Amino acid sequence: MAKGVPAFTCTACGAVHRKWAGKCDACGAWNTIVEEAPLTAGPKALGARGKGIELTDLATEEAPPPRAASGMDELDRVLGGGLVPASAILVGGDPGIGKSTLLLQAAASFAHAGLKCLYISGEEAAAQVRMRAQRLGLTNAPVSLGAETNLREILTTLDRERPALAIIDSIQTMWLDTIDSAPGSVSQVRSSAHELVTFAKTKGVAIILVGHVTKEGQIAGPRVVEHMVDTVLYFEGERGHQFRILRAVKNRFGPADEIGVFEMTGDGLAQVANPSALFLSERDKPAPGSAVFAGIEGTRPVLTEIQALVAPSPLGTPRRTVVGLDSGRLSTILAVLEARCGIPFAGLDVFLNVAGGMRVNEPAADLAVAAALLSAREDVAIPPDMVLFGEISLSGALRPVGQTENRLKEASKLGFTRAIAPSRSKLGSTTGMEVRQMSDLTAFVGDVFGAG
Repeated sequence: MAKGVPAFTCTACGAVHRKWAGKCDACGAWNTIVEEAPLTAGPKALGARGKGIELTDLATEEAPPPRAASGMDELDRVLGGGLVPASAILVGGDPGIGKSTLLLQAAASFAHAGLKCLYISGEEAAAQVRMRAQRLGLTNAPVSLGAETNLREILTTLDRERPALAIIDSIQTMWLDTIDSAPGSVSQVRSSAHELVTFAKTKGVAIILVGHVTKEGQIAGPRVVEHMVDTVLYFEGERGHQFRILRAVKNRFGPADEIGVFEMTGDGLAQVANPSALFLSERDKPAPGSAVFAGIEGTRPVLTEIQALVAPSPLGTPRRTVVGLDSGRLSTILAVLEARCGIPFAGLDVFLNVAGGMRVNEPAADLAVAAALLSAREDVAIPPDMVLFGEISLSGALRPVGQTENRLKEASKLGFTRAIAPSRSKLGSTTGMEVRQMSDLTAFVGDVFGAG
């Protein structure tokens, strides 16, 4: 390790000098300059000592950060209750999924609520953004618009205007003239994000960054960008469906895994206050291979339909096609059904889908997936007034899941009268539903499908 440069500090005023002297030039005191060992940070020592920081204990109480509500309840829910000043938010999603439409509507809503908003577009010309605003009926919104990719010019403009909210669309198009690489490169994205986040924290401006995603669905660029920002949101949905899901995967000011549901219409994105009713509205008459799962997304109970199709395979290796669920979880459930219940799926193609373009990541969906698979295989329809939830262990046991009472209340609200849940589930107060508790998958198969 290299030897650090010695520092001389005045004990009276704290001024730092490069060499010893009898008198401090800063305060005029005599014989107060002493030599101090330099601080080390990695291979190179820090020459000057910094100022100490103020420390507090864990019992120190602070008021919660103020929030600005946009009036879009679904967006405010995902943000944790509203926009926090000086926060940095990263929004990612597939091309054409509606990120720019959502953020333009959000900027208009915040502007109507009294916030000064700037929308900086690096991908489209200002005329194109105006055309979108005209199509959405937002031309009267007091939103300032700009089209620029040079970050130095953007930061100068933000410092001059001092808005409450600035939207940068997108971070992959921004470039710094101090970095010798093309826009969108790792160094440019990392440096641009660092400059914007630092500006947000020092100037008190909330900044929303739009990020591209890779083929795997992750936000493109270095993962350090996700660590820099306070909130990471993913805008999800299928091109063939009108539903769009805004999901929080990180939020320092609110609950993670919260979702907001929108419907894509000709006039833009419309909020969906009751997503369970919307996801089940297109449900046909009871048919084999369909099961309703009572899930929890963030703090909200959401009911979705799990659809399965099982058919003889003409191939040597049967196909396993999954949409909206983890394919590894499907393989595990099929293995448990064969090993613990004696129900083989060898030689059968299995297709699994979550209706409406929803994506389910909760292990509590295991029981509904198993029910849909067995219903499709045995050609037996599950009663239309029944919901299912529960996690399946490798031993075949059904493990209880959290927030059972909220799941049952949401199902009862939508007209469901029966439910199957794992044993030892905390049912809470009565919900007016007939709840049958199962201890393992074998008991469930025998009770519902008459075999086991």
